[in-house]
Amino acid sequence: MDTVIKAQNISIGYLKSKHRDRDILYNNLSFELYKGELVCLLGANGAGKSTLLRTVSASQPALNGEIYLYNKDISTLSEKELSQQLGLVLTDKTSTGGLLVRELVELGRYPYTGFFGQLTANDKDIVHRAMEDVGIAYKANSYMAELSDGERQKVMIAKVLAQECPIVLLDEPTAFLDIESRIEIMNLLHHLAMDQSKTILLSTHDIDMALLLADRLWLLSRNNGLVNGVTEDIILSGKMDNFFKGENIVFDRYTGNFLPKRANNKKVYLNAEGIYHHWTKNMLERHGFSVSDNNNETLFSIVSSPQTITIIKNGVSTDVPSFEELAKYLSL
Repeated sequence: MDTVIKAQNISIGYLKSKHRDRDILYNNLSFELYKGELVCLLGANGAGKSTLLRTVSASQPALNGEIYLYNKDISTLSEKELSQQLGLVLTDKTSTGGLLVRELVELGRYPYTGFFGQLTANDKDIVHRAMEDVGIAYKANSYMAELSDGERQKVMIAKVLAQECPIVLLDEPTAFLDIESRIEIMNLLHHLAMDQSKTILLSTHDIDMALLLADRLWLLSRNNGLVNGVTEDIILSGKMDNFFKGENIVFDRYTGNFLPKRANNKKVYLNAEGIYHHWTKNMLERHGFSVSDNNNETLFSIVSSPQTITIIKNGVSTDVPSFEELAKYLSL
């Protein structure tokens, strides 16, 4: 694998200023980013995800250690050199409402044309292709103020694509988006990494999408620092299990979800397959029951199938036609 960014023993945080002392959030972080991978940075609010992204992008200096971009010390590169290699999309809302979509994406060509540079036919082709890649070309002549949050996020990604930079860093690109837009943006970033060999690092709270689409996970926490690895290795190693310290949260390795810890001392034997096993178990746990593999120690048994749900207690079978009727039974 081709390493595009490498950090060695860096410290991240904030320099001393008039209003605060020097604040080091993390010491001795080391990591690598590889060509053509989608990497999701996960962490609780306040863990320092945005600070890490700004440091990796050289928007904020590392307090110690070195970061290398294609084996060059990133602190020695000019702004133009950086902008041709690395694009950054932040969550901060900028005042772009008066610009057309096309005009904002054209700003991505600035590293090549200069502030007063004229767009060539090739530049315009690149801009149009970037808008097409993110599915926003049909809005090219719309004002930014007229777009939804999801559409604006696509435009910002198109601007980065117009930069033709091989590395893209995004800070919470799906924040405040509806479910459809969140899935579209994450799927878009996945395909940019897979089909265009872009290296993409993004911070996100969409853990379910991260586990589904990310090639690697970076777990950032004050207790464990930065833990990183291939997504499946991270999950199966148990490193996700205690990622969030809340006593009422558990990680389900089978579904990849963080779930509320539910009191379920009453045991039930469940005979079901596939989707019916999953959703019957979900209802049982919501009503304070747990599913046991040992039929001899349970209060009753349930057989769940597409045709009917059968409850067997003390040798007596009772059929219920729906989960609504099962819920009534369990509540009694």
